[in-house]
Amino acid sequence: MLRVLAVDDEKPALEELLYLLRSDSRIKSAEGATDATEALRRIGRALDAGPDGDDGIDVVFLDIHMAGLTGLDVAKLLAGFARPPLIVFVTAHEGFAVQAFDLKAVDYVLKPVRRERLAEAVRRVRDLVVSAREPRQPDPAGPAAHTPVPSPPPAVAPHAPGGTAAEQIPVELGGVTRFVPIDDIAYVEAQGDYARLHTEDGSHLVRIPLSTLEERWASRGFVRIHRSHLVALARIDELRLDAGTTTVRVGSAELAVSRRHARQLRELLMRHARG
Repeated sequence: MLRVLAVDDEKPALEELLYLLRSDSRIKSAEGATDATEALRRIGRALDAGPDGDDGIDVVFLDIHMAGLTGLDVAKLLAGFARPPLIVFVTAHEGFAVQAFDLKAVDYVLKPVRRERLAEAVRRVRDLVVSAREPRQPDPAGPAAHTPVPSPPPAVAPHAPGGTAAEQIPVELGGVTRFVPIDDIAYVEAQGDYARLHTEDGSHLVRIPLSTLEERWASRGFVRIHRSHLVALARIDELRLDAGTTTVRVGSAELAVSRRHARQLRELLMRHARG
C-alpha cells in the first residue's frame, strides 16, 4: 500500500489527481500540496520520520510548472537525500521528459491525466517499492554468514530492459510512454520546437529542440550536419560530393550537409574510420 503526496498549484487539477489516486486500491493514503514550499516541508517531515514512520511518503506525483520553485527544482533538491521518495512527474508539457528522467523519475504522465495511464504509473511505483522492501537473497559466492539486507531503490527507473534513463528517450504515443534506445536512432530532424527521431522501425516526435539534443548527445556520436538534421556518425553509410554539394546516406534517407558543417563531418568520418 503506497503513501502518496500529490503536488500541483492548480487546485482543480490537484483535486482531480487526488480523486484518481484515492480510488486506486494500491494507494494507502494520498495527500495534496499546492506549492513546492509546502511539498518540501511535508517531505522533510517524512524523511525525518523515516520510511516506516507515520508521516512516510513513498512517492511524490509532481507537477512541473508551478509558481516559485518548479517540479524539476524540487526533484533536484530531493536528489541530495540518501533515501528520497520516488517521483512521478504529472505535467501538460512534453518538453521536459529528458530532464525528468535524468532526475531518475519513475514515470512522466501527461495531462489531462487518464485513469488507465495513472494506474500504469502507480504499478511502476509499487513494483519499485516492493522490490526495495524485499530482502536480498544470500550471495552463493559469499561467506555462509552473509545476512540479507533490504534492497535499496534502483539508481534509475527500469523503463525498459537493458538500459538506463540516460540511454533512452521517452516518447508519448496515444497516451502511452515508450522508451526508445538512443542507439536505435539513426538521425533526428528538426520540426520547429519539436524533433523527429528516425529509427529503423519508424519515427517519433518529441517536444525537444534539435539544439538541445545536439548538446546532450554529442558524446554519443551524434553530429550536426545541417540546421535541420542531427545524425549518428556510426549510421552514415555513404558521404557523397557532387558539384560542390555534400550529402550523406543514412539507410534509405539521403540528407543534405550544409557547407559550414561539411569539413567537420569529413574529418569526423575519417577519424571514425581509423578508429
